[in-house]
Amino acid sequence: MEREVALKLVKEQLTEHRYQHTVGVMDTAIELANRFGADEKKAELAAIFHDYAKFRPKDEMKEIILQYGFPKDLLEYNSELWHAPAGTYLVEKEVGIQDPEVLDAIRYHTSGRAGMTLLEKIIYLADYIEPGRHFPGVDEVRALAKENLEDALIKSLQNTILFLMKKKQPVYPDTFYTYNDLLNNRRTDG
Repeated sequence: MEREVALKLVKEQLTEHRYQHTVGVMDTAIELANRFGADEKKAELAAIFHDYAKFRPKDEMKEIILQYGFPKDLLEYNSELWHAPAGTYLVEKEVGIQDPEVLDAIRYHTSGRAGMTLLEKIIYLADYIEPGRHFPGVDEVRALAKENLEDALIKSLQNTILFLMKKKQPVYPDTFYTYNDLLNNRRTDG
């Protein structure tokens, strides 16, 4: 799918602010893909559609999670997580994207998961560090992302987990599993 066509489709689903975020994620994902050796076109496509379901009604996202084999425990956590799996389903059904790598990068861009692929890591991180993001710790993660993808991911996960804990919000288990997996792989790799 051509970039202009994809952006037009996604723009119809988003607010102007979220569309600008999406363009920032796309540019960042392409840059990270080039830096770390991922497929640039897949990174571009996953980035463009990562928030496709962001503004769908919560009832619709909940129904998709219940009906189409996504972990039901997601519904016990912040609804901000729901648009990722719901988006995976909607992008496949409404847009026709069938590539499982692209779909999984969309699915795991909010929670992460143990054993993330390179593309999944890139979309997760691009969403976190795109230029429109401004919050404590993001500049440190941006700097790390210039040198080491895993270091940047670990720091972004630390920041996210600590942020949620300080707000006394539950942390989805896959986020902990992602963090632990990255640390365990770091120890295994030396």
